[in-house]
Amino acid sequence: METAFTRLVGVEHPIVQTGMGWVAGPRLVSAAANAGALGILASATMTLEQLRSAVQEVRSRVPEGTPFGVNLRADAGDAAERARLIIDEGVRVASFALAPSRELIGTLKDAGVVVVPSVGARRHAEKVAAWGADAVIVQGGEGGGHTGDVATTVLLPQVVDAVDVPVVAAGGFGDGRGLVAALAYGAAGIAMGTRFLLTSDSTVPDAVKAEYLKAGVRDVVVTTAVDGLPHRMLRSELVDSLERSGRARALVRAVRHAAGFRRLSGTSWRRMVRDGLAMKHGKDLSWSQVLLAANTPMLLKASMVEGRTDLGVMASGQVAGVIDDLPSCAELVSRVMSEAHTVLDRLHQSGGPHALHTLPPPG
Repeated sequence: METAFTRLVGVEHPIVQTGMGWVAGPRLVSAAANAGALGILASATMTLEQLRSAVQEVRSRVPEGTPFGVNLRADAGDAAERARLIIDEGVRVASFALAPSRELIGTLKDAGVVVVPSVGARRHAEKVAAWGADAVIVQGGEGGGHTGDVATTVLLPQVVDAVDVPVVAAGGFGDGRGLVAALAYGAAGIAMGTRFLLTSDSTVPDAVKAEYLKAGVRDVVVTTAVDGLPHRMLRSELVDSLERSGRARALVRAVRHAAGFRRLSGTSWRRMVRDGLAMKHGKDLSWSQVLLAANTPMLLKASMVEGRTDLGVMASGQVAGVIDDLPSCAELVSRVMSEAHTVLDRLHQSGGPHALHTLPPPG
C-alpha cells in the first residue's frame, strides 16, 4: 500500500511505531522496521552515547538501508547535539514530540534527514509545515502520554485540510479498519504506540503488559497529577494516590525524581535548569509544573523497565481497552495490512468502484 508517506520515508507499509520513552528501544524499533513499518527510537531517556549505541544496534539488526527514526525533545538543551548525531549516523527520520525550531528543521533537512514533528493542534501543524517539516504526526485525545482534548476524528481532517505535507494519524489506532478510516480522512498512514507496546517484541515486563491487557476502555484515564499536564494512563492505586496528595508532597517527590533523572541521563543541573526554562516558556507553565515534569520519566521507568506498577505509572492510549493479545511486530503489521485490504475489498464489492472514490489517491 503506497502512500505519500511511504514514498517519503521509504517504508513498505504506512505504519509508524512511535517513540515511547523506556519502551521504544533497539529491539522494538528493529522489529517494527523489519516488519516494514517505520520504527522510531525514543531518545529523551538516553545519554548521547547511549543514543549512538542504540542507533548502531538498530542498524545491526536490520538489512542495510532499512529506514528508521529517532525521536528528539525539541526543548532539550542538547537538541542540536542530538540532531548532529542523527546526521552523522545517517538516520533517515527525525521526529519530535514538540515543535522543533525553524533552524533545527533546516539543519536536518539540509543533511537529507526527513523531519516529522508530532502535533496536537491545527495551528501547530501549520507552523511546522511553514518552517519546512516534511510530514506531521497528528495525535488526537485518544492517544497515550501527554494529550489534548480534541478527538482524532475531529482533529485529523482539520490538519489534513490545513497543510500540504503528508499527515500521519495517531490516537486510537490498532487495526486495519483504523488504517482505512485514517486514509478516508486524508491521512497518509497511522502511528501506533500502545499497540506496539503490547507486542512480544516489546521489552516491557510481562506483568506490566498483563495490566494493560486487563484494562477496559474506562480504565484508561487522563490526569494532571503526574506532571501538571494532561497525561493519559492506566488507572492504578498510585495514580489515585497522586491525585489525593497535596502540591507540597508532589513537589518534594519531583525534586527527588529530578535528581534521579539527572544521574540517568548524564545531564548537569545547569542544563536541567536551562531545559526547564525552555519548557516553561514553550508551554507557558508555572515553575511548579516545570518541577513536576521530572516525575514523568522516573515514574514511567519504574513500570516500563523495572516492572513496579506500584511505584510507577503506565502511559496508555484508550485503544488498550480493546487489545487482548501480544503478537510479534511482524504479525501485527501483517494483520493490520491484511485487515485493511479486506475492508477495502469489501467496500469495492458492496458498492462497486465508486465506493472507493472517497479515499484519497496514493499520492
